[in-house]
Amino acid sequence: MSPATSTEHRLRPRGSNQLGMRQFNERVVLQAIRLNGSLPKAEIARLTKLTPQTVQVIIGRLDADGLVKKLAPVRGKVGQPSVPMALEPDGAFSIGIKIGRRSMDMLLVDFTGQVRQRNSLSYTFPDPATLFGEIDVRLRALAAMLPPKLRSRLHGVGIAAPLSLGGWQSLLGVPPVQAAKWSDIDIRERVEAMTELPVVFVKDTAAACVAELVAGRGRSIKSFLYVFFDTFIGGGLVIDSHLRGGLHGNAGAVGSLPVGLGQPGSSAPPAQLLSVASLFNLERRYLDHSLDPVAAGDARALDKPWRPHTDAWLREAGPALALAINSAACLLDLEGVIIDGSCSRELLQAAIGHVEQSLVRYNWEGVARPAVLAGTIGSDARAIGGALLPLYANFAPDRDLFLKLGQ
Repeated sequence: MSPATSTEHRLRPRGSNQLGMRQFNERVVLQAIRLNGSLPKAEIARLTKLTPQTVQVIIGRLDADGLVKKLAPVRGKVGQPSVPMALEPDGAFSIGIKIGRRSMDMLLVDFTGQVRQRNSLSYTFPDPATLFGEIDVRLRALAAMLPPKLRSRLHGVGIAAPLSLGGWQSLLGVPPVQAAKWSDIDIRERVEAMTELPVVFVKDTAAACVAELVAGRGRSIKSFLYVFFDTFIGGGLVIDSHLRGGLHGNAGAVGSLPVGLGQPGSSAPPAQLLSVASLFNLERRYLDHSLDPVAAGDARALDKPWRPHTDAWLREAGPALALAINSAACLLDLEGVIIDGSCSRELLQAAIGHVEQSLVRYNWEGVARPAVLAGTIGSDARAIGGALLPLYANFAPDRDLFLKLGQ
C-alpha cells in the first residue's frame, strides 16, 4: 500500500453534514490538510466525504480565522487551475518542554509543527530546586518572543519527561538522595502554576512517538513499535494509528524488556535492554578510555578515537534490540519498527544495520518480520511531541488520537 493510499484509508473520523457538527467538521478538514500537507477543496471533499458546498463554507471560516492559507494555483491539463489549501503556520502555537536526565529543551512550535524558537539547558542530573525556576523564566521568555498580535494564538504547554525521573540512579551513578527529590513531585502541577495556559504531561518516549506518528513515518504505517535511543532507551506503541498508553502509561516500554533468561539457581534477574542498549552505556565506554562522553550524541561517535568503543557498543546493542523486536513482533504482529534517538543520523543508521544483521538470525516461521526504519524527527522528537498535544486538543477531531491523558 502506498503512503498516500494508506493515509487516505486512515483518515478517521470522516466529517458529517448534519447540523450541530460545525466545529467537528472544521477539525476534520484541518486534519485532512495536516496529513497531506496541502489539498485543493475538491480533494478535501473527497477525503472527508463532506459535500463540496460544506467544504467551501468551512474553508472560508478557517481562512477568516487565520488557520489556513491559499497556495499558488496548480494548472492541470484541462479545466480551471486548482488552488491547494495549506495550514497557516501563524494560525496557532504551542510550547513543548522535554525534561530529561541530562538536559531540558523548550520549543516554541507553530501550527505546522515547525520549531520557531528553542531554549536548552544541560546538566549532570536535574535538581528540582533549580530546574523549575529555570523553566519559569524560560517559559515566559519564549512566550514573549511571539509578536503581541500572535500571543493569543498560544494554546498550551506540553511536557515530556520520564515517568520515573529519579529511577535507575544506581546505573547512572546518581546519589540516592538526589534522585529521591523527584519522588513526590507532580511535574505538570509545578509547571501549571507558572502559566495560565493549559498544561498536559506525557511520558517522554511516548511524546517522541507522537511526533513520529503525526509528522513522520506514522502517517503511512498503521501499527508500529517505536524505539528511541537516549540516556535510557525507551519507546512507544502505535496500533491502528493510535498511540496506546496502557493501564499505567508504560505500553512500549522496551527499555524494561529482559535481554536473556534468568540463570537457574541465581537470584539475580536478567539484565534489561536499557542496561545494554542505552546511550549512557556508550558514554561510559568513552569515559573509561578518557574520551569526551558527549560524542555519543554527535558525529564524533564514528570517528577515531571513539569508533572502536562505538563498534563494541553496537555489537551488544544491536542483538539486544533485535531480541526485543522479535518478541514484540510475535506478540503484536507489527507492520514496522521505527527507531530514532538523540544521536547522529550516522550512528542511528549504524545501529539499525546491526539490528538488521541480528534479525536475520531469528526463525520467522509463523510470524511476519516487520520492516525496520529510521525515524524522521531526531533529538527534538520528545519536545515536539509534547508541543503537538495542545494543538491536537484544540484542532484535531479525535481527542483520543494519542492516549487518554487522564489515565
